[in-house]
Amino acid sequence: MTEAPKPVTAQPCDPLLIAVVLPQFHPIPENDAWWGKGFTEWTNVAKARPLFPGHHQPHLPADLGFYDLRLPQARDAQAALARRYGIGGFCYYHYWFNGRRLLEQPIDAILQSGEPDFPFCMCWANENWTRAWDGRDREVLMEQHYSDADDEEHIELLLRFFADKRYLRIDGKPLFIVYKAANLPNPQRTFDTWRKRAQGAGLGELYLAQFEAMGAGTAPDPRSIGLDASIEFTPDWRHMGGQHFATNKAKLAMALGLLPKAYSRHTVFEYELMVNRICSKASPAYPFIRCVSPGFDSSPRRPHKNAVILLNNRPELFGAWLKQALEWTQKYDATGRRVVFINAWNEWAEGNHMEPDNRYGHGFLEQTLKALQELRTSREDT
Repeated sequence: MTEAPKPVTAQPCDPLLIAVVLPQFHPIPENDAWWGKGFTEWTNVAKARPLFPGHHQPHLPADLGFYDLRLPQARDAQAALARRYGIGGFCYYHYWFNGRRLLEQPIDAILQSGEPDFPFCMCWANENWTRAWDGRDREVLMEQHYSDADDEEHIELLLRFFADKRYLRIDGKPLFIVYKAANLPNPQRTFDTWRKRAQGAGLGELYLAQFEAMGAGTAPDPRSIGLDASIEFTPDWRHMGGQHFATNKAKLAMALGLLPKAYSRHTVFEYELMVNRICSKASPAYPFIRCVSPGFDSSPRRPHKNAVILLNNRPELFGAWLKQALEWTQKYDATGRRVVFINAWNEWAEGNHMEPDNRYGHGFLEQTLKALQELRTSREDT
């Protein structure tokens, strides 16, 4: 029997790894109405099929199985696995629509029960919910509406989480992320309201950040709208490294039957090319937090057209990317707690997960532990 890797105990100066967690692994009434009774993320995962030779689908869970995040045992198992391989915290997506919340049961249970005893923070996924998964992007299911009153109501809820002893902090400040800060009509006003209310509640300053979906240098300085930093959000669609069927030669190959026709209905990239391009891009001048991804494949959600697929996302390629991000962070990040994000822990229907699967097992987790150990060794040698 192979001996299990020893847990990593991160030192204060180590870059802290935070993995993004999707809570959509339990049924809710809204999803029952929109997608069918009992719908969860597993619904699309289980019915996925390969679209062409060499396309790995379905991604099926190994150790943790088809879990239900309403169960404390499932949440405990996630935290234990992350801790074992050196991941220091989870970032849970938070869905708020003018006082109405969705998929809130797991994070509420974590707050109320005190378990698992594992660091966490939250990211407000402030997009409209549409039927994008089945191609009907213009059909809005839940719409965002912003207002001063909503900012006040929202922060009142968030303060309960920020006060929790497990809540992640940077420079001693609770970390809260807005997925798309540019969607806010007056972001500076919103963030000023939140900061003032947190100070009034005795929590001090907040550390507010945005996810920068289009890569470094494509967003304005986050400080200009009242944020503290931008977080790189990967995969970085502007640094993908060349689409497989982008040339006339490839189109001819499809016409001759030498290349699968699925390539014309979907967007297919090489994972390694994307990694190389992201690692070589220039760093922005503003406060910036790196992010890495184990893969991406949205074909379970979009099997007929418009999926984005990263091929050949091997664990060792991910490990090399993570090591580069850790080294960059150690060199350039001057915050009190250096941080690297992993997107994502469990985006199973997007082929983007650290949790063990039926193909690579613990491969991505093992590469995470290896990258952390190599960074520590190199630091001790200097």
